[in-house]
Amino acid sequence: MMQNAGKWQWPRAACAGLALSVLTACASDFAPPQQPTFYRSLANTTAQLDANAAASMISGYRGNSGLSTVALDPVLMRLAGEQARAMAARDKLDHNVGRGFQQRVRQSGFDARVAVENVSAGYHTLAEAFSGWRDSPPHRANMLKSGVTHMGIAAVYAPNSKYKVFWTLILAARDDRHG
Repeated sequence: MMQNAGKWQWPRAACAGLALSVLTACASDFAPPQQPTFYRSLANTTAQLDANAAASMISGYRGNSGLSTVALDPVLMRLAGEQARAMAARDKLDHNVGRGFQQRVRQSGFDARVAVENVSAGYHTLAEAFSGWRDSPPHRANMLKSGVTHMGIAAVYAPNSKYKVFWTLILAARDDRHG
């Protein structure tokens, strides 16, 4: 009886060891899924806003209301970045920190038929900023503005500000009558 017990001990141990090594090998090849970019905190110096995720999120929201999608536009991205940086530099949440919105759009080279802007501060993630805009009637109206086709968005980290992150979202449509 003792001989039999010993005979079965080795194969069981070998199988257990083999299973453990296979699982370990599988685990080392498996990378856990990354956190979606819209949940990543932008309240640090190395963080970067995922503008494509923002465009997808806003386009999906607009689509749920029967509106057109929006595409990222380099001019609007630059304008949004300039506004967010100006607010962060002055630690002030305001559409008119430097120049007024309509003046900024006119001087940008984006010939807009319609343009709207959301600014905010204090949201650390894209998801928070989007939710804040969605839950605010004037900001929601801007995100659901009929006819807009392009957007620019920026988030700027301001470590010495109580807000930490300043946001600008610009939605617009080109005036095709002028070129």
